[in-house]
Amino acid sequence: MWQPSISLINLKKRSEFTAKVREFFKARDILEVDVPILGEAPVTDPYLNALETHCQSYKEHTFYLQTSPEYYMKRLLAAGAPSIYYFGKAFRDDERGRLHSPEFTMLEWYHLGFDDQQLMLEVSELLQLVLGKTPIEQVSYQALFEQHLQLNPHTASVEVLNACVHERLGAIQGLTTCPRDTALQLLMSEVIEPKLNLQALTFITDFPASQAALARTRGQVAARFEVYYQGIELANGYHELNNASTQKERFAKDLEIRAAQKLKTVPIDKKLLAALAHNFPECAGVALGFDRLLMLALGADEIDQVQTFGFNRL
Repeated sequence: MWQPSISLINLKKRSEFTAKVREFFKARDILEVDVPILGEAPVTDPYLNALETHCQSYKEHTFYLQTSPEYYMKRLLAAGAPSIYYFGKAFRDDERGRLHSPEFTMLEWYHLGFDDQQLMLEVSELLQLVLGKTPIEQVSYQALFEQHLQLNPHTASVEVLNACVHERLGAIQGLTTCPRDTALQLLMSEVIEPKLNLQALTFITDFPASQAALARTRGQVAARFEVYYQGIELANGYHELNNASTQKERFAKDLEIRAAQKLKTVPIDKKLLAALAHNFPECAGVALGFDRLLMLALGADEIDQVQTFGFNRL
């Protein structure tokens, strides 16, 4: 199959929407930047896997195709860059399906002086530029758990959460008792997400602090959000953490989880930690899957239909 997976109509539409996105950021004086795809360290997140590669000139080094441009963009911000965005390729291993491809287009931006609440407004403006006028809902992580599962995700014991997993999802192969965050993520993805309003852009806020990743925390919750439309997760945004020691502790915790789950150990990005310690500015950032957004805008059933050559056409 040598032919592209995208139709000529969608190929033209993709180009039109790409131009609209760049106009959106130009109007807001947000600078487009290009950053490397290769890096010496991947994300430590136990639920994300980076593709590895090697260069003949550096035979002793393992390089990683980046799952997000985040670390490089934050190094630019620490060096004094203004508000910036990246519009290009990212890679994730073990992801292939209707909504997933190992290679995909990421739209990621960081707005100086913003918090997560302000960034949600900007994200909604961009999404409605592409999708058209759409109702918007904002709901907390806790409110969703209380509505659909009648429990408080921040205070429920791990035993209660596991009992809920078994009640709602039955026995899961390879899992008898889940760690707390695994149980929460299963309940969110398998029980709650399918019940979100399909007709509204739904912003879920105030995730548990244990799921903060690279976001700040406010007490028991993380200053981050995710946005869904028609059952599809589109974006993940943070009020960005600017404390290097806290971030180092989170990386170490990720590596502990990886070891417990017998996952491959990966190096910590020490250059990112140095950038955070140097002079990282107050900002909020968001990563958005552009291919998924195009799927919704164009009524496509699979991600391959909006990519020039889907993964099965390489």
